[in-house]
Amino acid sequence: MSARSPVLNQSGPTEFVFRVFTAVPEFQALLFLLFLLLYLMILCGNTAIIWVVCTHSSLRTPMYFFLSTLSFIEISYTTVVVPLMLSNIFGGRKPISLAGCGAQMFFFLTLGCADCFLLAIMAYDRYVAICHPLHYTLIMTQKLCVQMVACAVGLALYLSLQLTSLIFTLPFCGHLREINHFLCDVPPVLRLACADIRVHQAVLYVVSILVLIVPFTLISVSYVFITLAILRIRSAEGRRRAFSTCSSHLTVVLLQYGFCALVYLRPQSSSSEDEDRQFALVYTFVTPLLNPLIYTLRNKDVKGALRNAIICHVALDIN
Repeated sequence: MSARSPVLNQSGPTEFVFRVFTAVPEFQALLFLLFLLLYLMILCGNTAIIWVVCTHSSLRTPMYFFLSTLSFIEISYTTVVVPLMLSNIFGGRKPISLAGCGAQMFFFLTLGCADCFLLAIMAYDRYVAICHPLHYTLIMTQKLCVQMVACAVGLALYLSLQLTSLIFTLPFCGHLREINHFLCDVPPVLRLACADIRVHQAVLYVVSILVLIVPFTLISVSYVFITLAILRIRSAEGRRRAFSTCSSHLTVVLLQYGFCALVYLRPQSSSSEDEDRQFALVYTFVTPLLNPLIYTLRNKDVKGALRNAIICHVALDIN
């Protein structure tokens, strides 16, 4: 992309505003209530998973440790985005400072990258559980699980810090710039720069490959071996249960990586700002909401633990 000519009168602090979804008050109220409801469902569902895993000793296994960690990341991820988004929908467009935009981008990228890495770790956990069941407890030790999560978060922090720092060294034209999005994401912010951004786009593609393509490839390889192992199971019920567990994970994986790839790996010339915003709604609301729904409604252990917790709570209230 060629260099952009700077706009005059750039003295003073740079601020950004987000483009509204609609200017019709009735639709604004409807969108506000819809997104607020989805946000509350995400908070309640993922908090319930964390609470159940932490309070039931039967769920203190690597699979549920990763699941509760994923739920914590999903809560943090949406909280970085949704409250500010809601305030801009119903409370008028409020400017966000350059530092505030950079902070939101950094935390959004960090949590998003950690989410993608953790999905790959969960695929490896399923691979070991299904392909090497007799050695599962020896391989997936508590120490290894904590180390893998720590490495995922550490790498996410490093990549996000490098990318955010690089982007916010760019000059931005004028005082008040409109971002055609509901958050300070990388592609829409790059479009507002008054400089040559080819290097920054190249770095974005490299980071996207590390965060999306590499983990997705590892997940795909894991599931090839998992599928072969499942097909060798003689019991039809055993095959059904194994496929059910893995399909839950794959549903989230395909949505998360698929829509992220459409935003971050498409060439700028073929991408649309409006489409990017619509795709971002999927990994901001849909996948964090699917996480608790899939793992609770299709997992008898979690459902049983939730049922017992509710029965105990009701019994205590009666007494």
